[in-house]
Amino acid sequence: MNKIASIVSQINQTQDILVIGHVMPDGDDISSVTSLTLGLKQLGKNCFGSIDYSIPEYYKVFAGVNELKAYEDLCDFVPQIIIVVDSSSPDRVGRFQTMLSKYRTIVIDHHATNTLFGDINWIDVSAAATAQMVYDLNKALGVLYDAELATTNLVGIATDSGFFRFSNTSERVFRDAAELVQLGAKPYFVASAILENRRPEQMRLYCLMVNHMTVEDRMAYSWISYEDYLKHNCVDDDSTGFIGEMRALKDIEVAILVTEFPKGEIHVSFRSKNWLDVSKIASTLGGGGHARAAGCSFKNAQIESVLTEVVNLTRDFLQGGTK
Repeated sequence: MNKIASIVSQINQTQDILVIGHVMPDGDDISSVTSLTLGLKQLGKNCFGSIDYSIPEYYKVFAGVNELKAYEDLCDFVPQIIIVVDSSSPDRVGRFQTMLSKYRTIVIDHHATNTLFGDINWIDVSAAATAQMVYDLNKALGVLYDAELATTNLVGIATDSGFFRFSNTSERVFRDAAELVQLGAKPYFVASAILENRRPEQMRLYCLMVNHMTVEDRMAYSWISYEDYLKHNCVDDDSTGFIGEMRALKDIEVAILVTEFPKGEIHVSFRSKNWLDVSKIASTLGGGGHARAAGCSFKNAQIESVLTEVVNLTRDFLQGGTK
Protein backbone atom coordinates (compact mmCIF):
# COMPACT_ATOMS: atom_id res chain seq x y z
CA MET A 1 0.00 0.00 0.00
CA ASN A 2 2.93 2.35 0.65
CA LYS A 3 4.08 1.82 -2.94
CA ILE A 4 0.64 2.66 -4.31
CA ALA A 5 0.45 5.76 -2.11
CA SER A 6 3.88 6.88 -3.33
CA ILE A 7 2.90 6.39 -6.97
CA VAL A 8 -0.43 8.17 -6.47
CA SER A 9 1.44 11.10 -4.92
CA GLN A 10 3.85 11.26 -7.88
CA ILE A 11 1.01 11.17 -10.39
CA ASN A 12 -1.01 13.80 -8.54
CA GLN A 13 1.97 16.14 -8.73
CA THR A 14 2.56 15.49 -12.41
CA GLN A 15 0.82 16.49 -15.64
CA ASP A 16 2.90 15.06 -18.49
CA ILE A 17 3.13 11.26 -18.32
CA LEU A 18 4.35 8.52 -20.65
CA VAL A 19 3.12 4.95 -20.08
CA ILE A 20 5.06 2.21 -21.88
CA GLY A 21 5.12 -1.58 -22.06
CA HIS A 22 7.40 -4.25 -23.46
CA VAL A 23 8.28 -5.43 -26.94
CA MET A 24 6.50 -8.51 -28.27
CA PRO A 25 3.48 -7.46 -26.20
CA ASP A 26 1.04 -9.96 -24.75
CA GLY A 27 -2.48 -9.35 -23.51
CA ASP A 28 -1.40 -8.27 -20.04
CA ASP A 29 1.08 -5.75 -21.42
CA ILE A 30 -1.41 -4.23 -23.87
CA SER A 31 -4.17 -4.20 -21.27
CA SER A 32 -1.98 -2.61 -18.60
CA VAL A 33 -0.59 0.16 -20.82
CA THR A 34 -4.00 0.97 -22.26
CA SER A 35 -5.99 0.78 -19.00
CA LEU A 36 -3.58 3.03 -17.14
CA THR A 37 -3.38 5.50 -20.02
CA LEU A 38 -7.17 5.71 -20.25
CA GLY A 39 -7.40 6.19 -16.49
CA LEU A 40 -4.82 8.98 -16.41
CA LYS A 41 -6.44 10.75 -19.34
CA GLN A 42 -9.77 10.61 -17.51
CA LEU A 43 -8.08 12.46 -14.65
CA GLY A 44 -7.02 15.22 -17.03
CA LYS A 45 -3.39 14.19 -17.39
CA ASN A 46 -1.46 14.87 -20.58
CA CYS A 47 -0.73 11.19 -20.95
CA PHE A 48 0.38 9.02 -23.85
CA GLY A 49 0.63 5.24 -23.95
CA SER A 50 3.01 3.39 -26.24
CA ILE A 51 4.51 -0.01 -27.00
CA ASP A 52 7.54 -0.04 -29.30
CA TYR A 53 6.30 -3.04 -31.27
CA SER A 54 3.42 -4.05 -33.49
CA ILE A 55 0.20 -4.95 -31.68
CA PRO A 56 -1.80 -7.99 -32.88
CA GLU A 57 -4.94 -6.94 -34.75
CA TYR A 58 -7.33 -8.85 -32.50
CA TYR A 59 -6.39 -6.63 -29.54
CA LYS A 60 -7.39 -3.50 -31.45
CA VAL A 61 -11.10 -4.16 -30.83
CA PHE A 62 -10.61 -3.11 -27.19
CA ALA A 63 -11.11 0.46 -26.06
CA GLY A 64 -8.00 2.62 -26.12
CA VAL A 65 -5.68 0.23 -27.94
CA ASN A 66 -5.92 2.09 -31.25
CA GLU A 67 -5.07 5.30 -29.40
CA LEU A 68 -1.63 4.05 -28.36
CA LYS A 69 1.14 6.05 -30.01
CA ALA A 70 4.09 4.79 -32.01
CA TYR A 71 7.59 5.50 -30.71
CA GLU A 72 8.18 7.87 -33.62
CA ASP A 73 5.17 9.98 -32.59
CA LEU A 74 6.64 10.62 -29.15
CA CYS A 75 10.18 11.67 -30.00
CA ASP A 76 9.42 15.30 -29.11
CA PHE A 77 7.33 14.54 -26.02
CA VAL A 78 9.03 15.48 -22.74
CA PRO A 79 7.38 13.56 -19.89
CA GLN A 80 7.71 14.50 -16.26
CA ILE A 81 7.51 10.82 -15.39
CA ILE A 82 7.62 7.55 -17.31
CA ILE A 83 5.55 4.63 -16.03
CA VAL A 84 6.80 1.26 -17.24
CA VAL A 85 4.36 -1.62 -16.87
CA ASP A 86 4.77 -5.40 -17.12
CA SER A 87 8.47 -5.13 -18.03
CA SER A 88 11.14 -6.92 -16.03
CA SER A 89 14.21 -5.09 -17.40
CA PRO A 90 14.96 -1.86 -19.28
CA ASP A 91 15.90 -3.62 -22.51
CA ARG A 92 12.33 -4.91 -22.75
CA VAL A 93 10.93 -1.47 -23.63
CA GLY A 94 12.65 -1.24 -27.01
CA ARG A 95 13.86 2.16 -28.17
CA PHE A 96 12.30 3.84 -25.13
CA GLN A 97 15.19 2.43 -23.10
CA THR A 98 17.33 5.48 -23.86
CA MET A 99 14.72 7.72 -22.22
CA LEU A 100 14.66 5.91 -18.88
CA SER A 101 17.83 7.56 -17.59
CA LYS A 102 16.57 11.02 -18.53
CA TYR A 103 13.25 11.06 -16.68
CA ARG A 104 11.90 9.89 -13.35
CA THR A 105 10.69 6.33 -13.86
CA ILE A 106 8.06 4.26 -12.09
CA VAL A 107 8.04 0.49 -12.67
CA ILE A 108 4.85 -1.52 -12.10
CA ASP A 109 5.35 -5.24 -12.65
CA HIS A 110 4.62 -8.72 -11.34
CA HIS A 111 7.67 -10.62 -12.60
CA ALA A 112 9.96 -12.10 -9.96
CA THR A 113 12.88 -11.51 -12.33
CA ASN A 114 12.40 -7.72 -12.36
CA THR A 115 15.74 -5.89 -12.13
CA LEU A 116 14.30 -2.92 -10.16
CA PHE A 117 15.38 -0.36 -12.76
CA GLY A 118 12.96 2.40 -11.77
CA ASP A 119 13.18 5.27 -9.30
CA ILE A 120 10.07 3.73 -7.74
CA ASN A 121 9.60 -0.02 -8.16
CA TRP A 122 6.25 -1.61 -7.31
CA ILE A 123 6.76 -5.33 -7.87
CA ASP A 124 4.00 -7.69 -6.74
CA VAL A 125 4.82 -11.29 -7.62
CA SER A 126 1.59 -12.45 -5.98
CA ALA A 127 -0.40 -10.76 -8.76
CA ALA A 128 -1.28 -13.04 -11.66
CA ALA A 129 -1.25 -10.05 -14.00
CA THR A 130 0.11 -6.53 -14.00
CA ALA A 131 -3.40 -5.54 -15.08
CA GLN A 132 -4.53 -6.32 -11.52
CA MET A 133 -2.01 -3.82 -10.18
CA VAL A 134 -3.16 -1.23 -12.70
CA TYR A 135 -6.73 -1.83 -11.56
CA ASP A 136 -5.68 -1.21 -7.94
CA LEU A 137 -3.80 1.94 -8.94
CA ASN A 138 -6.68 3.31 -11.00
CA LYS A 139 -9.04 2.76 -8.08
CA ALA A 140 -6.62 4.52 -5.71
CA LEU A 141 -6.44 7.44 -8.14
CA GLY A 142 -10.22 7.71 -8.25
CA VAL A 143 -10.64 6.62 -11.87
CA LEU A 144 -14.26 5.84 -12.75
CA TYR A 145 -14.79 2.66 -14.71
CA ASP A 146 -17.26 2.25 -17.53
CA ALA A 147 -17.89 -0.95 -19.49
CA GLU A 148 -15.20 -0.21 -22.07
CA LEU A 149 -12.41 0.48 -19.58
CA ALA A 150 -13.48 -2.50 -17.46
CA THR A 151 -13.33 -4.79 -20.50
CA THR A 152 -9.89 -3.53 -21.54
CA ASN A 153 -8.60 -4.03 -17.98
CA LEU A 154 -10.08 -7.55 -17.84
CA VAL A 155 -8.06 -8.56 -20.93
CA GLY A 156 -4.78 -8.65 -18.99
CA ILE A 157 -6.21 -10.67 -16.12
CA ALA A 158 -7.87 -13.17 -18.44
CA THR A 159 -4.86 -13.73 -20.69
CA ASP A 160 -2.16 -13.95 -18.01
CA SER A 161 -4.22 -16.45 -16.04
CA GLY A 162 -4.78 -18.53 -19.18
CA PHE A 163 -8.45 -17.62 -19.00
CA PHE A 164 -8.48 -18.81 -15.39
CA ARG A 165 -6.76 -22.14 -16.12
CA PHE A 166 -3.21 -21.50 -14.88
CA SER A 167 -1.90 -22.14 -11.36
CA ASN A 168 -1.76 -18.38 -10.70
CA THR A 169 -5.57 -18.23 -10.76
CA SER A 170 -6.19 -17.22 -7.16
CA GLU A 171 -9.12 -15.90 -5.16
CA ARG A 172 -7.76 -12.41 -5.85
CA VAL A 173 -7.88 -13.07 -9.61
CA PHE A 174 -11.54 -14.07 -9.43
CA ARG A 175 -12.35 -11.16 -7.13
CA ASP A 176 -10.76 -8.58 -9.44
CA ALA A 177 -12.38 -10.15 -12.49
CA ALA A 178 -15.76 -10.22 -10.76
CA GLU A 179 -15.46 -6.55 -9.82
CA LEU A 180 -14.65 -5.63 -13.40
CA VAL A 181 -17.63 -7.65 -14.65
CA GLN A 182 -19.81 -5.79 -12.16
CA LEU A 183 -18.46 -2.58 -13.71
CA GLY A 184 -19.53 -3.74 -17.16
CA ALA A 185 -16.64 -5.86 -18.46
CA LYS A 186 -17.69 -8.43 -21.06
CA PRO A 187 -15.73 -11.68 -20.53
CA TYR A 188 -17.39 -13.41 -23.49
CA PHE A 189 -16.23 -10.59 -25.78
CA VAL A 190 -12.67 -10.87 -24.44
CA ALA A 191 -12.62 -14.64 -24.96
CA SER A 192 -14.11 -14.48 -28.44
CA ALA A 193 -11.83 -11.69 -29.64
CA ILE A 194 -8.65 -13.45 -28.49
CA LEU A 195 -9.44 -17.14 -28.82
CA GLU A 196 -11.71 -17.29 -31.87
CA ASN A 197 -9.90 -15.23 -34.49
CA ARG A 198 -7.62 -17.74 -36.20
CA ARG A 199 -6.99 -17.34 -39.91
CA PRO A 200 -6.61 -20.45 -42.14
CA GLU A 201 -2.97 -19.46 -42.68
CA GLN A 202 -2.38 -19.62 -38.93
CA MET A 203 -3.82 -23.12 -38.75
CA ARG A 204 -1.48 -24.23 -41.54
CA LEU A 205 1.44 -22.70 -39.63
CA TYR A 206 0.26 -24.54 -36.52
CA CYS A 207 0.23 -27.82 -38.43
CA LEU A 208 3.81 -27.17 -39.51
CA MET A 209 4.81 -26.48 -35.90
CA VAL A 210 3.26 -29.81 -34.90
CA ASN A 211 5.20 -31.58 -37.67
CA HIS A 212 8.41 -30.06 -36.26
CA MET A 213 7.55 -31.11 -32.70
CA THR A 214 9.61 -33.54 -30.64
CA VAL A 215 8.23 -35.19 -27.51
CA GLU A 216 10.48 -36.82 -24.96
CA ASP A 217 10.44 -37.48 -21.24
CA ARG A 218 8.38 -34.66 -19.65
CA MET A 219 9.26 -32.22 -22.45
CA ALA A 220 7.85 -31.14 -25.82
CA TYR A 221 9.61 -28.71 -28.11
CA SER A 222 9.27 -27.34 -31.62
CA TRP A 223 10.41 -24.52 -33.88
CA ILE A 224 9.19 -22.20 -36.62
CA SER A 225 11.69 -20.56 -38.99
CA TYR A 226 11.40 -17.19 -40.67
CA GLU A 227 10.88 -19.00 -43.98
CA ASP A 228 8.01 -20.96 -42.43
CA TYR A 229 6.25 -17.71 -41.48
CA LEU A 230 6.70 -16.30 -44.98
CA LYS A 231 5.60 -19.51 -46.67
CA HIS A 232 2.25 -19.34 -44.88
CA ASN A 233 1.81 -15.56 -45.18
CA CYS A 234 2.20 -15.15 -41.42
CA VAL A 235 4.11 -13.01 -38.93
CA ASP A 236 5.32 -13.77 -35.43
CA ASP A 237 2.00 -12.73 -33.85
CA ASP A 238 0.32 -15.55 -35.74
CA SER A 239 2.02 -18.20 -33.61
CA THR A 240 0.66 -16.76 -30.35
CA GLY A 241 -0.88 -19.55 -28.32
CA PHE A 242 0.90 -22.39 -30.09
CA ILE A 243 3.08 -23.18 -27.10
CA GLY A 244 0.02 -23.52 -24.90
CA GLU A 245 -1.17 -26.36 -27.10
CA MET A 246 2.13 -28.19 -26.56
CA ARG A 247 1.93 -27.57 -22.83
CA ALA A 248 -1.49 -29.23 -22.84
CA LEU A 249 -0.03 -32.59 -23.91
CA LYS A 250 -0.50 -35.42 -21.44
CA ASP A 251 2.47 -36.13 -19.14
CA ILE A 252 4.37 -33.05 -20.35
CA GLU A 253 5.88 -30.78 -17.70
CA VAL A 254 7.54 -28.23 -19.98
CA ALA A 255 6.96 -26.99 -23.52
CA ILE A 256 9.44 -24.97 -25.59
CA LEU A 257 8.80 -23.08 -28.81
CA VAL A 258 11.70 -21.50 -30.69
CA THR A 259 10.70 -19.02 -33.39
CA GLU A 260 12.61 -16.88 -35.86
CA PHE A 261 11.11 -13.53 -36.87
CA PRO A 262 12.56 -11.49 -38.46
CA LYS A 263 15.50 -13.33 -40.03
CA GLY A 264 18.26 -14.05 -37.50
CA GLU A 265 16.18 -12.92 -34.49
CA ILE A 266 15.31 -15.92 -32.36
CA HIS A 267 12.70 -15.95 -29.62
CA VAL A 268 12.28 -18.75 -27.10
CA SER A 269 9.08 -19.33 -25.14
CA PHE A 270 8.83 -21.66 -22.15
CA ARG A 271 5.69 -22.97 -20.46
CA SER A 272 5.61 -25.42 -17.56
CA LYS A 273 2.68 -27.21 -16.01
CA ASN A 274 3.22 -28.09 -12.35
CA TRP A 275 6.62 -27.62 -10.77
CA LEU A 276 9.46 -26.59 -13.11
CA ASP A 277 10.44 -22.92 -12.66
CA VAL A 278 11.10 -21.91 -16.26
CA SER A 279 11.99 -18.35 -15.25
CA LYS A 280 15.28 -19.77 -13.94
CA ILE A 281 16.00 -21.34 -17.33
CA ALA A 282 15.14 -18.13 -19.15
CA SER A 283 17.26 -16.07 -16.75
CA THR A 284 20.25 -18.31 -17.44
CA LEU A 285 19.83 -17.39 -21.11
CA GLY A 286 19.45 -13.65 -20.48
CA GLY A 287 15.66 -13.59 -20.36
CA GLY A 288 13.06 -13.77 -17.62
CA GLY A 289 9.42 -14.18 -16.79
CA HIS A 290 7.29 -16.26 -14.45
CA ALA A 291 7.73 -19.66 -12.86
CA ARG A 292 5.31 -21.18 -15.39
CA ALA A 293 5.80 -18.84 -18.36
CA ALA A 294 9.06 -17.25 -19.44
CA GLY A 295 11.15 -16.41 -22.45
CA CYS A 296 14.38 -15.07 -23.91
CA SER A 297 15.70 -13.77 -27.23
CA PHE A 298 18.83 -14.00 -29.35
CA LYS A 299 20.00 -11.72 -32.17
CA ASN A 300 22.07 -12.75 -35.18
CA ALA A 301 21.61 -16.38 -34.24
CA GLN A 302 20.85 -19.68 -35.95
CA ILE A 303 17.61 -21.37 -34.97
CA GLU A 304 19.21 -24.83 -34.90
CA SER A 305 21.97 -23.86 -32.46
CA VAL A 306 19.57 -21.98 -30.19
CA LEU A 307 17.18 -24.93 -30.14
CA THR A 308 19.99 -27.32 -29.22
CA GLU A 309 21.26 -25.08 -26.42
CA VAL A 310 17.82 -24.45 -24.98
CA VAL A 311 16.71 -28.09 -25.07
CA ASN A 312 19.94 -29.33 -23.46
CA LEU A 313 19.70 -26.73 -20.70
CA THR A 314 16.06 -27.61 -20.04
CA ARG A 315 16.96 -31.30 -19.80
CA ASP A 316 19.50 -30.39 -17.11
CA PHE A 317 16.85 -28.49 -15.15
CA LEU A 318 14.38 -31.34 -15.49
CA GLN A 319 16.95 -33.88 -14.32
CA GLY A 320 17.88 -31.62 -11.44
CA GLY A 321 14.31 -31.81 -10.19
CA THR A 322 12.98 -34.84 -8.41
CA LYS A 323 9.36 -34.73 -9.52
